[in-house]
Amino acid sequence: MGADLLRYDGMEDEEEVEVWHISDLAAFRHVENVLQAMRMDPNLVDPSVMTQYYKLVQIIDQTKRKSSDDEALRLTTLKALSEAVSKIDIMYHHSLLNTIFSISIWHLQRHTMDVFLDLITRLAAVADQYLRECLQMLVNNFTPPFIVKNELPPWAVPRKKDIHFRLCESLKTISDTVPLAPMMLRDIIDRSMPKLFDNKAKMVSFVECMLGLDTERMGDLIGAVLLAKVVELLTELDVSITWEDILREEHNIGIFDMEFEDLDGDEDEDVLGQAGTKVLFGGNQCADKLDGLMVVVCEHLKSCAERGYLPKEYDILQTIFRASVLRVHRSKFAQFIMFYACSLDPEICGPQFAVFLTDIVTKKEEDPISRMSAVSYVGSYLSRARFISANTVVAVLERLLGWCVDYCDHQKSRGTAAISNHQIFYATCQAVMYVLCFRLRSILDYENLKSQLFDMPFGFLLTHPLEPLKVCLPSIVNEFLRQAKDADLFNAFKDSVLNDAIESDLSRTFGGIGRLDMFFPFDPYLLKESDRYMRPNFEFWSMVKTTYIDHNEDHDDELEDLDDPGMDAGSLDDDNVEIDINNDPDDLDIPMDKMSITPYDSYFHQSISMPARIRPSVSDDGLHSAPVLAK
Repeated sequence: MGADLLRYDGMEDEEEVEVWHISDLAAFRHVENVLQAMRMDPNLVDPSVMTQYYKLVQIIDQTKRKSSDDEALRLTTLKALSEAVSKIDIMYHHSLLNTIFSISIWHLQRHTMDVFLDLITRLAAVADQYLRECLQMLVNNFTPPFIVKNELPPWAVPRKKDIHFRLCESLKTISDTVPLAPMMLRDIIDRSMPKLFDNKAKMVSFVECMLGLDTERMGDLIGAVLLAKVVELLTELDVSITWEDILREEHNIGIFDMEFEDLDGDEDEDVLGQAGTKVLFGGNQCADKLDGLMVVVCEHLKSCAERGYLPKEYDILQTIFRASVLRVHRSKFAQFIMFYACSLDPEICGPQFAVFLTDIVTKKEEDPISRMSAVSYVGSYLSRARFISANTVVAVLERLLGWCVDYCDHQKSRGTAAISNHQIFYATCQAVMYVLCFRLRSILDYENLKSQLFDMPFGFLLTHPLEPLKVCLPSIVNEFLRQAKDADLFNAFKDSVLNDAIESDLSRTFGGIGRLDMFFPFDPYLLKESDRYMRPNFEFWSMVKTTYIDHNEDHDDELEDLDDPGMDAGSLDDDNVEIDINNDPDDLDIPMDKMSITPYDSYFHQSISMPARIRPSVSDDGLHSAPVLAK
């Protein structure tokens, strides 16, 4: 075994190929004999055998640079070890195994990599002796061994996709062969997941390879766990981005004015937004990491859709969302994975998500915090998702209004109580009005839906003693009333009291007594790199055709003074929300400011708007300089 084996590499005639196979067999036999001779007390091993053994270890050792001849010799040795795995024993071949499990496949040539991964899959199947070590070694290779300045080494970039594919194939082969492998792999991945302060390149590479395992072959075994770990990481990064990291220069902007929608940052191009809220994201690395991971997850979901696997993946994702994201009131971006997944299947997943959220809102069995979050989600989702049909919007609104009417009927014998006892009712009324601010005009284009909408009990609710118009956000109330009046939505009711109330409300800034501030989870997406997945299906306010737009094309100026939701950010740190579980589930004593993540900045001492989009810096200083906002 030596140079005589190498000179046959690349030979093509029959005689030389035959010699090559003879040499291969001789090498295999030699390696097997050495391994067998080492299976005894070290003191009894022949010194020459010991020398041959350590020569084997040295040949596959990766710590020293190897010539082309050395590489060919390593290839032959690895092949021989693959054929002799039954002879390898942890008690007598510790040095050999330690060297094998410390190899980084990122440094191996393609053919050598294939042979080495074959050795690993064979070792994993040997009576489960080395299963954990083999799985751990493969997981360790999800990322390159060296990452400098938060970037993959240039030589690793073109190899990443191929290496990830081969790692996933090896893990799938082991899982098919060894029944215990999937369960053990779940545990290893859980322990090896990137931490919050790991660099972006490591996070992205690890998650990208990990999601490659979520396929038809392994999805049923570990797919749900893998996706749950990714969402957990996204959420952890998300809540680490504080509102103090997002600096606003134009903070007194109404809820319908605050969208800055310029994608390319070209000042010469038309900007869709009505007001450019300047956003500087002060070098927050969590946002940059989250942005990169959102790209990876979106690409994974797109791949699932292309393979016809999305419905099953969506079901898993919805369960994870319910458990890990729904109740996270400070989440800013992680929830958009649901938005994107639904956009990939607007006929099935799109409506399914809306129904799922509505079910949570209307069921008394659900916990109060989940119901409040769900109503925020469903209102924001129906308003912003361009792929949701008007039929679905009307159907959901009908259910929400039906629940509101039932709630009001239930309150007749109980009398009115403090506003804080009716949080879900007010939040639902606000969500309905918010949706109609965006969707009323499009619904009116369909006569059957218009008739259905006009039959809904708006008059009953708006004139009810609970007075939702006085509690919901003024900007939403005013915009809703303006469009509803223009569409003659209230003319369907003969109650003159209602019409008088509407006229009165439109004549002044209404709403805001014990004001209800709410979380709008699908406000404009702020992360630049992953924005391309959300933008094509996202409804910006400037795109909305209101009912009055034909009458007044210059209506934008009338919205400039609208208030936007604000709250005391300090209240977000208090997780001890006191709820009297002995009361009616619909009568909640939840502090009103618990239901919004829109912060109150003590520096401004007034309401501030959500920012538009975070744009990473493109300056020479890289991560050490503050990001800039393209205008």
